[in-house]
Amino acid sequence: MPLLDTYRAGFDLGLTHITRFDDPAEVTTIGVAVLKLAPTQTYVLTLENEMALLVMQGRLTADVDGTAYVFERHSLFDEQPSCIHAAKGVRVELRAETEVEFTLYQCENEKTFPTEVYLPDGGKDEHRGKGQVGDTCLRFVRTIFDDNNSHPNAELVLGEVITMPGKWSSYPPHSHPQPEIYHYRFTDPRGWGHAELGEDVMKVRPNDTVRIVDNKTHAQVAAPGYGMYYAWIIRHLPDDRYSIPKFEEQHQWIMDPDATYWQPKE
Repeated sequence: MPLLDTYRAGFDLGLTHITRFDDPAEVTTIGVAVLKLAPTQTYVLTLENEMALLVMQGRLTADVDGTAYVFERHSLFDEQPSCIHAAKGVRVELRAETEVEFTLYQCENEKTFPTEVYLPDGGKDEHRGKGQVGDTCLRFVRTIFDDNNSHPNAELVLGEVITMPGKWSSYPPHSHPQPEIYHYRFTDPRGWGHAELGEDVMKVRPNDTVRIVDNKTHAQVAAPGYGMYYAWIIRHLPDDRYSIPKFEEQHQWIMDPDATYWQPKE
């Protein structure tokens, strides 16, 4: 089932698994979980596989293999991400000052690589789609790590997309053979959008998760009035690492800044 909508009412304190990478039935081979901590709570992880810990909300201190960091995030939409990306064997201790929420992404990977901690001052919004067809597919893309800034032994790629109310993202429709998962949030608990998987379209709401496999195109659109956030996590294939997606050829013309298209007469 591509759409996972069990957690629309929110997540409880503690660790909630949405997908498990080590489940033989998990077609993406990617694990997605949400970790919520109460104020003053401490949580310790010794990683058993490659994992990325993405801060969604709250203020905390983290000890990552003996190095201390302070993380703070209040808005997915207006603030850049903080993220820990580490290999098997790394110890992470989280100490919450306020209620804290992380999303955790992992895959099976026995290889080691240097731990990276990505902080907000190193991030930026890529205004992808700007100037195309009246900015109807303008979105902010934040690639946290990929092959440009992570170690060759890493097998995950992670980023975020901010979709403007009433506008499209992942557009023109694109595809890639590597499996991917989208995890959604909205500016308002009433928010919603549509997620395309090939010829199928699903309605997505806060806290939903969508599996993307079989090289299917996956354009998205947010309902007017509601900003849509999704974290995207991709698993490299053994002999085909993710780099540039393939855009659906019949719709590539919209990427031309001088493209002509119908507009109503004044």
